[in-house]
Amino acid sequence: MRINVFASMVAFAVGAVAIAVSAEGSQDNRADTFRQLELFGDVLSRVESDYVSDTDQAELIEAAIEGMLTSLDPHSTYHNPDSYEDLRVSTRGEYGGLGMEVTRRDDFITIVSPISDTPAERAGLRTNDKIIAVDGESIVGISVDDAVALMRGAVGEPVTITVSREDEDPFDVTLVRDTIPLRTVATRLEEGVPYMRIAGFNERTTEMVHEGLTELEDEYGAPLPGLILDMRFNPGGLLDQAIGVTDVFLDGGEVVSTRTRDPRDTQRYNARPGDRLNGAPIVVLINEGSASAAEIVAGALQDRERAELVGMTSFGKGSVQTIIPLRGGRDGALRLTTGRYYTPAGRSIQATGIIPDLQISAWPLDDSDEEHQPPEIASEADLPGALENENGDHRAETDIASVEQPPEDWSEDEDYQLHRALEVLRTTMESQQAALQ
Repeated sequence: MRINVFASMVAFAVGAVAIAVSAEGSQDNRADTFRQLELFGDVLSRVESDYVSDTDQAELIEAAIEGMLTSLDPHSTYHNPDSYEDLRVSTRGEYGGLGMEVTRRDDFITIVSPISDTPAERAGLRTNDKIIAVDGESIVGISVDDAVALMRGAVGEPVTITVSREDEDPFDVTLVRDTIPLRTVATRLEEGVPYMRIAGFNERTTEMVHEGLTELEDEYGAPLPGLILDMRFNPGGLLDQAIGVTDVFLDGGEVVSTRTRDPRDTQRYNARPGDRLNGAPIVVLINEGSASAAEIVAGALQDRERAELVGMTSFGKGSVQTIIPLRGGRDGALRLTTGRYYTPAGRSIQATGIIPDLQISAWPLDDSDEEHQPPEIASEADLPGALENENGDHRAETDIASVEQPPEDWSEDEDYQLHRALEVLRTTMESQQAALQ
């Protein structure tokens, strides 16, 4: 009886929502919706009463919700409360923890590297240290995610970990959790040329870009003459951060526009006056792993002729997702595709990707080279259920003859795309300097 009541409640709640959002729909459509929800309740009841083993009602409902959303497109999904909290941590840009990258090796949670100026580094933890227990509870054999969940927590709370180090007896270390930044931006001078890597877009990425440029200016000792902006294998992130990062390099004008199912509902986002680099040349590195927010930045800088793009065609994710908390997040959240985005020139790159100005491969392209064959999922267009490009455009096949490839004697340990990007930027910087003289 309990499952019938529960199913009826679900049907009523969803049905009420369906009526609320379909006020202009016909009575027949609403009746069809109720019939389908009744069918759902019947199936749920039959599974609970007749399935070969006991079932978990909450898991069944969650699976049904997930199935409904994944039938829409690859990026619409349901986050249960735990998954939603993980999502919030990843987008917030910081978390309460110990400050170390870990992996699992031979059933042991092993430290890859302690992060600078964090409890882990200050406690003297080292690369290859094995963490065998947390607060006295063994974690040998558990997953990285489960281990991380045990070590993360509220800032200011202590946690004791047991460490196994080569040639030493296991020992306990008590650390106090601190705020750990999730850094998405790294900078350096690459052969004397300013270089910035953006690995993703969380709530602090624009702030970190400004900080990174300041660090580069201090290291360079003068206003920057140019910049390599590396967004290869950047999976994207927050739309507002993509807009914010692009704004850093543009002196006003459009960055991106978005449209929902109603074509009249178009939002345009513009950069503010003031280019942080004062027009100094930019070379943007992209590849097939550059997606979503990374494509918004690359597409805007390309359309506005603010940067030269080097690399390979990007992933091609031209849709926008909205996070919709359910009951304030207590029931998790929906990640729902609610619109498409367009570059300043009005291009939709959904399923097609952004073609760089200079197509340069990181390795030799040879159909017979098994080591460098493309992955099974090489672009948005390869994802099951991916949205089609609304203009009917398709991803162009790579013309190997038109792609610059590393010379035969080029070492695989060296980054050919970065090498060529540096050459392109140096040439542009020299031309700009000559024009100013």
